[in-house]
Parts: sequence; C-alpha cells; structure tokens
Amino acid sequence: MSLEIRFTLEAEETYNELAIQLRARWGDKFVIKFEAKILKILNLISEAPFIYPIVEENTEVRKCLLHKNCSMLYKVYDNVIEIVCFWDNRQDPLIIS
Repeated sequence: MSLEIRFTLEAEETYNELAIQLRARWGDKFVIKFEAKILKILNLISEAPFIYPIVEENTEVRKCLLHKNCSMLYKVYDNVIEIVCFWDNRQDPLIIS
C-alpha cells in the first residue's frame, strides 16, 4: 500500500532554496540528477515509510540522507507522509519544533 506524500510550505521553500544553491554551484545537469534521486526516495518511502531512522530530538520525524550535505525530514501519519523540510547538514545542529 502506497501512502500519499504531501509537502509542507517549509519543505517547498527549503527545497527551492536548495535547488537554487545546487544549480549555482554544480549546474542544471546535477539538479536534474538530484531531483531524480529525490523522486526515487519519495517512491521508496511511500511504500516503506519506516525505512529511514528517527531523529533523536523528536521521535515523530525521520531523516533521509540525500547527499552528504543534505537531508530530507519527514513524518509518517496513518494515510500520509508529510515532508517537513530539506536540511543542509552543514548548518547548526538540527532542532525540530
């Protein structure tokens, strides 16, 4: 059973910021490959939502490492997966509210 995936406003904003940074640094070709990787992971978590570990600070949020510098945070509910945000792993330690 596949779960529906929804993006929060913060997830949309942080993804757009990330895409801008990636495009500026590595170009369109890299961004296209990165987006394909994200789609593959979204399909994976829609089928197996508990595959990625829980963030220690908050047991409701799971963290998927997309790249050494970037993670995707998400929550699993009964019928939906909510993408919380995209996180630059080089930032200050992760604090989930």
